[in-house]
Amino acid sequence: MAKRSAPEVNAGSMADIAFLLLIFFLVTTTIETDSGLNRKLPPLEDQVDPPITREKNIFTVLVSKNDQLLVEEKLADIEDLRSLAVSFLDNGGGVGDEACEYCQGERNESSSDNPDKAIISLKSDRETSYKVYIAVQNELVAAYNDLRNREFERLFPNLGINFVSAQKQYDDPRTNVETALELKPKIAQVKSMFPQKLSEAETNKLK
Repeated sequence: MAKRSAPEVNAGSMADIAFLLLIFFLVTTTIETDSGLNRKLPPLEDQVDPPITREKNIFTVLVSKNDQLLVEEKLADIEDLRSLAVSFLDNGGGVGDEACEYCQGERNESSSDNPDKAIISLKSDRETSYKVYIAVQNELVAAYNDLRNREFERLFPNLGINFVSAQKQYDDPRTNVETALELKPKIAQVKSMFPQKLSEAETNKLK
């Protein structure tokens, strides 16, 4: 009795279907990209009590659950936030050892003594929208950059660039070593003149 041969399965059509499915998923799949602010987190350390700071050296910014902006307990528009922060940081109201020679502000005694003492305290509600929170952060960081740009251009006019450009050039891996070494101390000097003290922690106030 002759043996029956097993029927062959045509795998060609299955391969075509698998290929079409692969193309379909590649075309229709969307890859989410992260958005937000780049921040270098400080190293993990033992928790310590926040420093005691004079109230006039704290610039309070509060974003409510309705996305309303309160600056120094007064309603404000986000378009005005940068200039308000600059006025606070650049006030230079200190005297003696706390005086700021390069500050160009009003030197109001009721505002910050100097940029090293000045702290921006940002608080937000849990229901604050992410979009508004990021916009507020961007304006506050921009206030520091505006002041750093001014001092960088004043101190190093021959370079023909501002602080932000110098920082980008320094961080660029394509920048040659000689240029990076030249920029490093200049960037550090300007950063020390206007140190970025943007806090989201509760700060103890001293009248």
